[in-house]
Amino acid sequence: MNLLTTDEQRTMNQQHLDFCSSDEWADALRKWIVPQALDGVDLGDDALEVGPGPGRTTDLIRTMVPRLTAVEVDPTLAAPLRERMAGTNVEVVEADATDLPFPDARFTGAVSFIMLHHVPTPEAQDRLFAEVARVLEPGATFAGVDSLDSDDFRKMHEDDICVIVPPDTLAARLRAAGFRDVRVATNPYVVQFQARR
Repeated sequence: MNLLTTDEQRTMNQQHLDFCSSDEWADALRKWIVPQALDGVDLGDDALEVGPGPGRTTDLIRTMVPRLTAVEVDPTLAAPLRERMAGTNVEVVEADATDLPFPDARFTGAVSFIMLHHVPTPEAQDRLFAEVARVLEPGATFAGVDSLDSDDFRKMHEDDICVIVPPDTLAARLRAAGFRDVRVATNPYVVQFQARR
C-alpha cells in the first residue's frame, strides 16, 4: 500500500510543509514537544523515526542516539532529507511505515512526531502501529505525539491527508498492535503516548 494516494492529495500541502520546515516549528519541537514526549524514555543505540517529513525532528533525535533510521514515504521529502543527513548518524529510508523493510526486533526504540494524522485511514494507522511493534526489540519504547482536532488544525490541512487519531481510542489500539505499559496523555494541543514492546 502506498500512503500517497494521488498527485492531488499529498501527505502535506505546501502551507503545511512550509510551517513544518520553519525555524518557529523547530523551536517549538526543541523547547516543548520533543522533551515532553521523551521524558524518561531511553531510545537505546539504534532508533527508528517514523515520518520525519522535512526532518526538523530528525535534527533533534539524532543527537540523542548513536544511530537513527528515519523512514519517510514521500519521495519529495525523503530525497532532500537523505542528502542533508549524508555523513551523519542518520540513514534515511524511503518506505511505507505500514510495511517496514526491516527484520523483526531490529530497533531499540522508536518515535513518531505529529505525523500519524497523515496516514490515510485508521486501518493503515493500526498497521503502522503493528509494524513498529514488529521491528522493536522486546522492552523497547515507542513514543510520540500527534495533534488534536480543531478548526485551525483542519484549515492547515486543506487538500492534504488528515485522519485524526482519537486520544480515547489510542491506548487500546496500541495494545492491540502488541504494545504494553501504554500511557496516553493530552494537553490542549496534542496527544502524547509512550508504549513498551
